[in-house]
Amino acid sequence: MKDKAYAKVNLSLDVFNIRDNGYHDLKSIMVPLDFYDDIEINIADKDSFECNIDLEYNEHNTIYKMIKLVRDRYKISDCFSVKVFKRIPMQAGLAGGTSDGASVLRILNKMYNLNLNKDEIKGLCLNVGADVLFNYYNKPALVSGIGDELEFIDIKKDYYVLLVKPNSGVSTKQAYDLLDMNKCDHPDVEKLKTNLINGESIKQLLGNSLEEPALKLNDDIVYVKKEILKYTDLAIMSGSGSTVFTIDEDENKIKDIYEKLKSLNCFVEYAKVLKQDSN
Repeated sequence: MKDKAYAKVNLSLDVFNIRDNGYHDLKSIMVPLDFYDDIEINIADKDSFECNIDLEYNEHNTIYKMIKLVRDRYKISDCFSVKVFKRIPMQAGLAGGTSDGASVLRILNKMYNLNLNKDEIKGLCLNVGADVLFNYYNKPALVSGIGDELEFIDIKKDYYVLLVKPNSGVSTKQAYDLLDMNKCDHPDVEKLKTNLINGESIKQLLGNSLEEPALKLNDDIVYVKKEILKYTDLAIMSGSGSTVFTIDEDENKIKDIYEKLKSLNCFVEYAKVLKQDSN
């Protein structure tokens, strides 16, 4: 059975509190993109894993973790042939790993007619990673808490994004460790939600609390931002990085910037924002 694991960007990310257990409270507008990894899982005589890149298949891999979790919880004894075609870069802030894990859950839910309810889906996703729940549904949403609360939103306009990721990444843990709540950006996420729903201007509302520490950790992000800003007035980092993106309603404008930047020695891609689940 095949499935598409869609990338995402954080149009806006506000980290505003640290809980006693070390987790951070956040609010973010996340949107899925028409850019994805291909996941295929079939019942086989023995377990196997194939990928087009050198990707370790162990307890740190979200695909492995989700398969083990579902097997253990629902007493599945079958072996699986797992094939993955990766397009989404790693350490990018685009949810490549978490989306793969969510895709596995969608496949196994259908394959075994598990008929999982919302609470079961939520529990399984949060056991694997914070953003997995968002990626399971693949709908634009205001995501809050530690990523466990989703408010789906209907976006009125079509948007296109240009993604530029330097070859180096950012440690999410280090980015959070360097986060200074008093100095970082705290974008108005609720206002952005309203403007997306009403089709009003959004560019002045985009921001990311984690961009300030990430810029300190990785000079390549500074370089990528400068390159994008040569051709447009907006360049925002997604998630904990290291991908920087710009967004526009004009697809031709995004394509034009892509053509100008695709020769950079880094990952450059463009995609349309998905308004609803495409699986």
